[in-house]
Amino acid sequence: MHAKGSFDIKMQPQKPDNPQAEAAQLARISLDKRFAGALEAVSQGEMLAAGGGQSSAYVALEKIDGALQGRKGSFFLLHSATMRQGAPQDWSVTVVPDSGTGQLQGLAGKMRIDIVDGKHYYDFEYTLPAP
Repeated sequence: MHAKGSFDIKMQPQKPDNPQAEAAQLARISLDKRFAGALEAVSQGEMLAAGGGQSSAYVALEKIDGALQGRKGSFFLLHSATMRQGAPQDWSVTVVPDSGTGQLQGLAGKMRIDIVDGKHYYDFEYTLPAP
């Protein structure tokens, strides 16, 4: 199955949990998103980023709660990516296995994120057992 739409995101830098993380120059950022389109949902998550200048890497986890093409529930997404000179590389956004709840139990899939003129879009290819 396939779902497309857009999302708004608010990112808020957080204080490092310990001095070692600060010394390692790791940035922790909270995520707050609102999805529109085939996925009507909100999400909260956290990102951990490393690097400087135009090249960096990040990992993130977020919990999405809402409705995917009318089916209500929640699930987790795992993100990982590297950026080289500002361009994403090896960008992966994957549903955490067995994280679906409610009518989204059994959800599996991958999401592609595109950023065009500062606006965020998602393209979600997924499988879901019949209701």
